[in-house]
Amino acid sequence: MSTQLMIVEDDNRVRAALRLAMEGEGYEVAEAAAAESALRQLRERGAPDVMIIDLMSGGMDGFTCIREIRRDHDVPIIVVSARDDTHDVVAALEAGADDFVAKPFEVRVITARMRALRRRAGLTAARDTPHDILLDADPGHRLVLSPERGTVRRCGAELRLTLTEFRLLCELATAGRVLSRAALLERVWDRGFFGDERIVDVHLRRLRTKIERDPSDPRIVVTVRGLGYRLDPQR
Repeated sequence: MSTQLMIVEDDNRVRAALRLAMEGEGYEVAEAAAAESALRQLRERGAPDVMIIDLMSGGMDGFTCIREIRRDHDVPIIVVSARDDTHDVVAALEAGADDFVAKPFEVRVITARMRALRRRAGLTAARDTPHDILLDADPGHRLVLSPERGTVRRCGAELRLTLTEFRLLCELATAGRVLSRAALLERVWDRGFFGDERIVDVHLRRLRTKIERDPSDPRIVVTVRGLGYRLDPQR
């Protein structure tokens, strides 16, 4: 079965170029010229396997669109935008995007990012870590990571993590040591030579809001100053 992709882009030429490139990569492509149209399609048809979203598509801005999608869906999202200053990159990632590509871009950059996303999903599904990992043993906050099943559960209830957040947690859980931002970028995004380390910090900050008892005082995903991040399961 082909991978389903939705492109949310108001520029007809960019949208057409992306569609041709993605269909050439084997994707089944749906299009939306505005964020409102994309959300309507999600309500009617369900979420695709992956989305490409322009931050300035139609009336609703991309940040709001991504937050609306994240209410119900964990679909991987790549943002494309001419707005590439630090504030916009961080805001897009904090809204729930998995990756950010600045305009103008070469189509082959997008296809490479898409292939990396698919590899990440495949690595998660095929992960050779069958046992559950207890991250927080407190009865009132019991947190269990199940790499094989692709779930994180708090007191039996499954938490909604994005693919990127889940992959980050798995990498930290199985490493058994401090991982630098560059190492996490290489392992999770598969492009350590190219990526911006800000993306790691933003996604880990989002992850902490979901798994930590107190995200302002993280005890599970710990920052090791000057080195990177370490997982400290709470016993």
